[in-house]
Amino acid sequence: MKNPRHIAVIDIGKTNAKLALVDLETLTEIAVVTRPNTVLAGPPWAHFDTEGHWAFLLGALKTFHENHRVDAISVTTHGASIVLLDAQGDLAAPILDYEHPIPGDIAAAYDAIRPPFAQTGSPRLANGLNVGAQLHYMFAQDPTLLGRTRTVVGYPQYWSHRLTGQRAIDVTSLGCHTDLWCPQESCLSDLVGTLGMTDKMAPVKHSGDILGTILPEIARATGLADTTPVTVGIHDSNASLYPHILGQTAPFSVVSTGTWVIVMSVGGVVEHLDPARDTLVNVDALGHPVPSARFMGGREYELVQGGHCVAPTAADIESVLASSLMLLPAVEPTTGPFQNQKMRWTGPVPAIGSGQRAVALSFYLAMMTDTCLSLTGATGPTLVEGPFAANQEFRHMLAAATRRPVRPSHAKTGTAIGAALLLSEAANHAQNIVHADAVQTPAWIAYAAKWRRLAALPA
Repeated sequence: MKNPRHIAVIDIGKTNAKLALVDLETLTEIAVVTRPNTVLAGPPWAHFDTEGHWAFLLGALKTFHENHRVDAISVTTHGASIVLLDAQGDLAAPILDYEHPIPGDIAAAYDAIRPPFAQTGSPRLANGLNVGAQLHYMFAQDPTLLGRTRTVVGYPQYWSHRLTGQRAIDVTSLGCHTDLWCPQESCLSDLVGTLGMTDKMAPVKHSGDILGTILPEIARATGLADTTPVTVGIHDSNASLYPHILGQTAPFSVVSTGTWVIVMSVGGVVEHLDPARDTLVNVDALGHPVPSARFMGGREYELVQGGHCVAPTAADIESVLASSLMLLPAVEPTTGPFQNQKMRWTGPVPAIGSGQRAVALSFYLAMMTDTCLSLTGATGPTLVEGPFAANQEFRHMLAAATRRPVRPSHAKTGTAIGAALLLSEAANHAQNIVHADAVQTPAWIAYAAKWRRLAALPA
């Protein structure tokens, strides 16, 4: 279909699976449904509930089409996942949860074969956050798996494959700290051959390519036309980045927030990234390398709040600024720029459910984001996508820390808008996603400077 209007976006995040219907003319989400992304314990290992998601998605596609009309489908998923298909196109093994622990001896054996950071832009990460480590682990656990595998596809492409029957892997999924891709040369890394997968990798495509149209059985189950196109699909953080690549002039940075806070600095510095601080090179939808950094901000938010979220008052904010009450890194010490550091408070620990705790946590998340921006050589404005865009304390402290404009997104999920824009020819729409800059004041700037000093000190 030429110039589709209503795009159904499959959006599989680490916390929730979603289907959003995006109106490309207004760049708004006119319908959104979600289900928890509950991880199944096994066997053979912790894995994602693909069949539960599939039933949910088919039902939601049918409802969306009945209520609004679906013209096309796009797909976005979290990174750090890979899919092994057998000769029939079914799963050769369940899709491993990247947080599943990998035994030390297997991890050490993988360390001996993985390519260097200078080649792949992938730091060595915990558990299965490097896709190469997942593959190495799964092949070690099941010696028959490699032989049963016909094709290796990306996680977005798994869903596109189920819709169309076609197989591919996109550059953003390959460029998401997999160890499988060389972002500067735009080619597969040596690890692919080392793992014996050279003839098993699906064709590498750009995210916005049309993989195919939906299968007849999908059309019958959902009521969609059998000519409905489906994109190859995109890594979710790069989906958040894509509208700004279309509508902004470098340099600028995008902060994609959710379970992970991903900082992507367009026009930043690739050459001097520090892998020990969870920096990496992502690859955008056009195939270009983007210096990036990350931490589990959404997870940290949940841990500190303990399920008791409150809206702070102006008095809470003034109290935290005046007393320099600070939460220092790291709440989640296995990832991010302050790995292996222990979380600590500078003063009496504020009660769970208090406004002061909420303020200090928002400031902490902003300062962690500022650290990531600094590590990637960011300049220019910062654009915030996802849940943290609505957090005024986070935005204002980030503006104070960076001394640069911070602009929140209007969209409920930047990932869905970005994935839908893969089907749009009207790039100027992307400029409507952001609005007024956040403010800066001297008291906030002083707080940011003190936080940096204290965070740099050993616990």
